[in-house]
Amino acid sequence: MAFRRQVVAVVDDEIVFDPFSAEFYDDPHAIYPRLRAHAPVYYSTEHDFYALSRHADVAAGLKDFATYSSAYGVDLAMVRTGQKAPAKMIISIDPPEHRVMRSLVNKVFTPRAIGALRGMVADTVEQFLTAVGDDEFDVVHDFSVYFPVDVISRMLGVPPDMRQQVRLWIDESLHREPGQIEMSEPGMQAMTEMWLMYYQLIQERRNQPRDDMISALIAAEVPREDGSTERLRDSEIAGFATLLGGAGAETVTKLVGGAVVTFARHPEQWQQLLDDRTMIPAAIEELLRYDAPVQYNVRRSNREVTLHGVTIPAGAPVFLLGASANRDPDAWTAPDVFDINRDRAEAQNLGFGYGIHSCLGAALARMESAIALEKLLEMMPRYEVRWDGCRRVSMQNVAGWSHVPVRIAR
Repeated sequence: MAFRRQVVAVVDDEIVFDPFSAEFYDDPHAIYPRLRAHAPVYYSTEHDFYALSRHADVAAGLKDFATYSSAYGVDLAMVRTGQKAPAKMIISIDPPEHRVMRSLVNKVFTPRAIGALRGMVADTVEQFLTAVGDDEFDVVHDFSVYFPVDVISRMLGVPPDMRQQVRLWIDESLHREPGQIEMSEPGMQAMTEMWLMYYQLIQERRNQPRDDMISALIAAEVPREDGSTERLRDSEIAGFATLLGGAGAETVTKLVGGAVVTFARHPEQWQQLLDDRTMIPAAIEELLRYDAPVQYNVRRSNREVTLHGVTIPAGAPVFLLGASANRDPDAWTAPDVFDINRDRAEAQNLGFGYGIHSCLGAALARMESAIALEKLLEMMPRYEVRWDGCRRVSMQNVAGWSHVPVRIAR
């Protein structure tokens, strides 16, 4: 279904926002200031979607699930079909179903449960960091791609010999060549193989439960809206595991790689962390604001909405550009300046989303990133990035670095 009948109130022929272009993958933040200033409700004539870029609009959109539905999927390829997502993943359901599932899985991510994982996370980070070179290594390719997926897949109950395979499946499913919107055949195959792996694991845990998340989800009793209780279906558990494995791996991988790049450009703030490790949590929050791994979320409008003189029709795909919102000058002071000392109470940080679909594993991701940053501070108090070897990813929804080679200064 096309939406070209709508007229954009602010016309600027030079503004082209294409989240599937090589230019966007290379520097997603380049277009955001112009969108916010001149096309806060942008309409893509090429891809038939709308995009909100200002903080107030994005935050409101993330909270307003009745208007901006998640039930049709999480990317443009899914949402524009107009069909509800076939897999009942928590990220692609709206209330009342969402409330039930969220209340269940929240029990897995309580502060106490996350705190109990600190030792395991620290050991995992240390294991992979000690395997890199003494003088030169690639922070992403040699380190941060490995430990986050190892942590989350271990929590789920994935056998050790399959944990890095999960990472390869995730990367294949998210990869997009410039101009590509639909998932590739290899990507669909990767998703199928990953789902089947989790499904088989569920069957094994039904026969022999263990102390892992899949066993806990099998045993959980789910309260339904009518007051009855039932168990999660195997397909629901497999969908949840697939989602959590992907989100838990990609976010931290990209956050750590981006941190090393950003601090190389702001060495005085790296020095602040060297002098005062208690600043690490604030640094994580600023990294999430300044250059979050997740650039946007895609929703489907359930009703007609008019914003800034532009009417978004019912049934339209809508990009909620959280990364743009996090650099909105109407929300933040000097938003394009990286500053770990900034007042974080100025606005809502949308780096982990907002509203009912805010990131389930945000506390775990923060802890993993903080531990990794602390270990890197110990290992390389002085370092140089080899800029000619840096490479960015080309992925759906996600931005960041695939290669960040560094040389440790002695």
